[in-house]
Amino acid sequence: MSKTKKNIYVAMSADIIHDGHIKIINEAHKYGEVIIGLLDDEVISSYKRYPLLGLEQRKVIFSSINGVSQIVVQKSLDYSDILRELRPNYVIHGDDWKEGTQKPIREKVLEVLDEIGGELIEVPYTRGVSITALEEALTALGTTPDVRRAKLRRLINSKEYVTVLEAHNGLTGLIVEKTQVEVNGKPKSFDAMWISSLCDSTAKGKPDIELVDLTSRLNTINEVIEVTTKPIILDGDTGGKVEHFVYTVRTLERLGVSAVIIEDKVGLKKNSLFGTDVEQTQDTIENFQHKIREGKKAQVTSEFMIIARVESLILKQGLKNALKRAHAYVEAGADGIMIHSKEKDPKEILDFIDSFRKDNKNTPIVVVPSSYNTITEQELSKHGANIVIYANHLIRSAFPAMKKTAETILQAGRAKEVDEMCLPIKQIITLIPER
Repeated sequence: MSKTKKNIYVAMSADIIHDGHIKIINEAHKYGEVIIGLLDDEVISSYKRYPLLGLEQRKVIFSSINGVSQIVVQKSLDYSDILRELRPNYVIHGDDWKEGTQKPIREKVLEVLDEIGGELIEVPYTRGVSITALEEALTALGTTPDVRRAKLRRLINSKEYVTVLEAHNGLTGLIVEKTQVEVNGKPKSFDAMWISSLCDSTAKGKPDIELVDLTSRLNTINEVIEVTTKPIILDGDTGGKVEHFVYTVRTLERLGVSAVIIEDKVGLKKNSLFGTDVEQTQDTIENFQHKIREGKKAQVTSEFMIIARVESLILKQGLKNALKRAHAYVEAGADGIMIHSKEKDPKEILDFIDSFRKDNKNTPIVVVPSSYNTITEQELSKHGANIVIYANHLIRSAFPAMKKTAETILQAGRAKEVDEMCLPIKQIITLIPER
């Protein structure tokens, strides 16, 4: 840092850059050397949606802006450590953080500046710029297969854990895409969507025995892709014959799907949650390794993921068998491991994760807490899970609601009694905006 000029620190996320950001940088430049503290992807995603542009892309953009002398990476919303390290003369920020969720951060900045002899300069917030409106406009433009496909790996690498909800048509895809709530003052939404063979089959009124062929399932994927931008993980059942699986991989890649999960079973598909109540046969380790290797060879891009689903716990083969298979599948090239259980107690899942992590710190672990639903995402993440899938909850909640509506109409002989169960007609008409 310069010894003759004042140094100014400006923290920004700014993956959508607008004139307000440039005004702040220009104002900062009047005081001296401008240091931009770019929030990394994980920090941004901790308090709002995942950044559209990654850290490295944002570095390139900001380094080309006139007046920026230095770029550093800020790995926390709390400025304290980086301000003590850089000891800037000034911190410049928009005045919009005097109230709301950023107010405590502002107060901490003032404390540290008082400690190091610095000063806070606040510039008027740029009115008329709506990040939400800009994001909606970008969403309306859609995304490309390459951008969508790469998002899942970016999320895994930058977030504590990735949350996924099932979608079985365009409407449920929009629900996953747009649903957002506030938790502890921070927005929270789903990161990706799961297209399940169970939900896809059920929505078509057919049993979950791989009766719905790949062409029909691709139609569902296309329905979802047309109206959403978030990454998609496909339930690929067993993957079918090796010779067919390689073509499935290429097709999914081309569409922009981020990952396919295939399970190590053979024979007629039976839902895993039946466990040993029905006959289910686990594939040999060698055969399943071969399927994984051939699928990886067929890939054209590096972003697409083939995730191996280990059925040992479902089939009562024990932890040792599950671990042996998981490590073998990773050795064969699997990009992740999904471990499944039908027990209500999450203990065997946690035992697997803890044991697997002793030897493998990095391979993503996928969990599906349908039966053991008392455990939280945070608890699973602390043990080492990376992706949490809510695999069938939209269709399970939709069916009883629709059935109740049908029964009520029959009982009343009119529709008046179901008014409170239904969206108003006007809201339905405007539910899906014209583009």
